[in-house]
Amino acid sequence: MSGKQILIVEDDAAIREMIAFSLKRAGFAVSEAEDAEQARLRIAEQLPDLVILDWMLPDTSGLEYARFLKREELTRRLPVIMLTARSEEDDKIRGFESGVDDYITKPFSSREMIARIEAVLRRAAPESEDEQVKINGLEVNLASHRVSADGQSVDLGPTEYRLLTFFMTHPDRVYTRGQLLDRVWGSNVYVEERTVDVHIRRLRKALAPVGYDNYVQTVRGTGYRFSSD
Repeated sequence: MSGKQILIVEDDAAIREMIAFSLKRAGFAVSEAEDAEQARLRIAEQLPDLVILDWMLPDTSGLEYARFLKREELTRRLPVIMLTARSEEDDKIRGFESGVDDYITKPFSSREMIARIEAVLRRAAPESEDEQVKINGLEVNLASHRVSADGQSVDLGPTEYRLLTFFMTHPDRVYTRGQLLDRVWGSNVYVEERTVDVHIRRLRKALAPVGYDNYVQTVRGTGYRFSSD
């Protein structure tokens, strides 16, 4: 499981640093956020493989943010482990009802945390394992996040990867810039619509050497679509 990207959402810097140290030592890649707003930005930059989410955050509750993640198309399959000092059964049930995949009660050992993370990642893996989206010779492997064109590797940034994945799973449909922001960036990430144009240009530039840039089509006055026609 090493190499997987874990996002830690915890407002207590000492706890966050302790978790990050343990995860890095276990071979995980780590990103950090101290509140839900920072977490949204981190996810917009790079979709993690799992989120460790504190129950109490300064700008919202972990429960509310977990519900938000499970509602959004981009993050609805993202595994979430709730981290909390609450140990009552009713609190755990509320956590699971919000969509979290597991629950770690403070205080906890690093060994327990790593074991729970690996167990959740194993449970999540069959859903995405070997899943591929392919249109003609252009292929996205959803398990490895690798993109290839006619057998040749295509290097994409994280946002361009998510944009291409969304397009290829929703081909031949026209989306406005606002719709793409909601579906690819998330409805609560506040960026300007022209940001979409910037990433469309980057995606086309990455696809141009392999001859698939013309699949990303501009629909004048409306937005964009992905089509092989």
